[in-house]
Amino acid sequence: MPGIETSGGGVSVLADGVPLLSYAGVHDARRRLEGRVLRTPVLRNEELDRLAGARLWLKAENLQRGGAFKMRGALLAVERLVAAGSPGVVAQSTGNHAIAVALAAREHGLPAVLVLPRDAAPTKVASIRRAGAEVRQAGTMLAERVAVVEELRATRGLDVIDPYQNPDVVAGQGTATAELLTQVASAGGRLDAVVLPVGGGSAVAGACLATRGHGIEVVGAEPAAVPALTEALRAGRPVTVAARPTIADGLRPDRIGQLPFDLAHEAVAEVMTVEEEDIAEAMRLTLCHARLLVEPAAATALAAALRVATRRRAQDVGVLLSGGNVEMSLVSSLLADEDRRR
Repeated sequence: MPGIETSGGGVSVLADGVPLLSYAGVHDARRRLEGRVLRTPVLRNEELDRLAGARLWLKAENLQRGGAFKMRGALLAVERLVAAGSPGVVAQSTGNHAIAVALAAREHGLPAVLVLPRDAAPTKVASIRRAGAEVRQAGTMLAERVAVVEELRATRGLDVIDPYQNPDVVAGQGTATAELLTQVASAGGRLDAVVLPVGGGSAVAGACLATRGHGIEVVGAEPAAVPALTEALRAGRPVTVAARPTIADGLRPDRIGQLPFDLAHEAVAEVMTVEEEDIAEAMRLTLCHARLLVEPAAATALAAALRVATRRRAQDVGVLLSGGNVEMSLVSSLLADEDRRR
């Protein structure tokens, strides 16, 4: 694996001089991940196209190892630390990053501690424990999880894999968008826009890197209940928002990461906020029409994509269906609601 260095300006570069957080860096990350992550399919659906008034290209990362695109960044970050002799890793997450870190650490026999909110989805907690990692749960706010991570770093000497601030994580997440562009081109298409869910910001930041020079608009989608990027753009810096409950548990971080903000704030074309009922409806549509089971975070991106053709005049829209780690009780509830409406 190529080494990583730091330039005089503090910018991470690969050993061959390629900036890690660049278009070339994302494609280098893609080469490093070849054969280690699934090349998830890109799907089309006539009914969803009709509803959107555009051609939607759905990148099914819900079928990825670990059930989410987060596996991409975690593999790169863990491998880097293993090469440096890490004694073990610690990370905070609302769920999917933690699952990915646990799985990546297991590949190397590396101890891992994952810090989740106390109300984390039981499905995600169980997945982490099955991977052999230790789970800690703390509060519901990002700052509470970060405090536990810092305590474990200081007391146990563990290396932190931050889901937003780690350059390998951001570059790795960008490979999902880079792969999407290649697959659409192979099918004879060309995207006007790509829509990604926004939690801590690694997906949208990675997409901004992967689309540089392509003339493709990057659109973020976040729950109206947790408008972390929307408020950061308004303030000109990351700010902590007053988060309200949302079914999109993967998009609950109440503050955008500084690194993703630095990469995305000038490059992102728009951030759309999505109401809870629209997230739920997008989950139902994806299941009933595309036959894909996605979690609410992924459905948030689809809900925004259904509005992009009108808002952005886009005819070919890529959508990152970021994950599929969803509670079956939520799926049952959504389908029961659909039955009652008929």
